[in-house]
Amino acid sequence: MKVLIADDSLYTINCLLEMLAIYKQVEIVGFYKNGTDTLEAIQLLKPDLAIVDIKMPGLSGLDVLKEIRKEDKTIKIIILTFFSFEYFRQMAMDAGADYFFSKTDDFEKLSLVVAEMVEKEEIENNSLV
Repeated sequence: MKVLIADDSLYTINCLLEMLAIYKQVEIVGFYKNGTDTLEAIQLLKPDLAIVDIKMPGLSGLDVLKEIRKEDKTIKIIILTFFSFEYFRQMAMDAGADYFFSKTDDFEKLSLVVAEMVEKEEIENNSLV
């Protein structure tokens, strides 16, 4: 499963890289610190999952989400942010986010979602054999 990370915090990127390293099936295709590069990378690399912060230089994570959803409805997008207010949650979900998690409260939930996605992909791959 190809995963792209977009966050302007190197600390968050490192935490995500560490969390995802336990899954041998996960390939990190890149990590980006601004929305403009993130949008271009998603369009070029076509990851299965993008984990995107809301507040980044250039385009916001919500802007990236809206642009991607215009052309790709299949990529899974997780919004991971400190802006965990209901207002932002609703905006993200309306724009097409698959999940919305708070960096403060929901990091474990993100791990569970990734684990479910990896398991689902393994089942699908095994049924093709």
